[in-house]
Amino acid sequence: MTPRLDSTDDPFDRLVAAATEAPFQGWDFSYLEGRWKEEATPWSYRDAVLHRLTSAHSLLDMGTGGGEFLAALAPLPPYTAATEGYPPNIPIARKRLAPLGVDLRVVGDDNRLPFADEQFDLVISRHESYDPREIRRILKEGGIFLTQQVGGEDLMQLSERLRPGTAHPFAHWTAEFAVDQLLAAGFAILFQDEAQPLTHFMTSVPWSISSTPSRGKSKISPSHVFVIVCIRCTLIFKRKGV
Repeated sequence: MTPRLDSTDDPFDRLVAAATEAPFQGWDFSYLEGRWKEEATPWSYRDAVLHRLTSAHSLLDMGTGGGEFLAALAPLPPYTAATEGYPPNIPIARKRLAPLGVDLRVVGDDNRLPFADEQFDLVISRHESYDPREIRRILKEGGIFLTQQVGGEDLMQLSERLRPGTAHPFAHWTAEFAVDQLLAAGFAILFQDEAQPLTHFMTSVPWSISSTPSRGKSKISPSHVFVIVCIRCTLIFKRKGV
């Protein structure tokens, strides 16, 4: 169903209504097509995963969403598992991944994953939280942890524009912070990179921004492009022996 943009004469209310009514399943953001554009990172998460996948006999995809990315990697290793904790995504992921033989586990706590010690050759995580010690526990010796993460100050300009004075409790979470945690947990670093791609948020009608999701004094014209900085990092680590 296409979100309605004509439910009210007020431009702001039209955009809020469209966002509220937009269908959202898995990690499908297609309804935002034409409204935003993000620059590419210097690395390809997909290519990095595919490169490691060729030698993996067991794979875990953490935070699989609706299983879109994992399914696109097929053929998958003989034992492939996925975790997901967001209830609306679970039936979607199960329907998509069951035909591929993926073992989908519902999790609510990344600090204790429902897998045996040293079960996986490869663990991947894109924008999913993780506990370095738990990742080490479920990886085989020499196993690989490959993750792409969002920095703690990601989209800070946007949140400040929408809600001035917003607290940023994860501002300390940087690539350097993540690396230090993984090294302390017993990993060896194979690759790391960090980028700040620009994201262009484009509007087709005027709207207002204030400290609450309602009209405010800060206007964006119909042709305005609001540019903000995103923070992304990719890390590839190898589990060392005891």
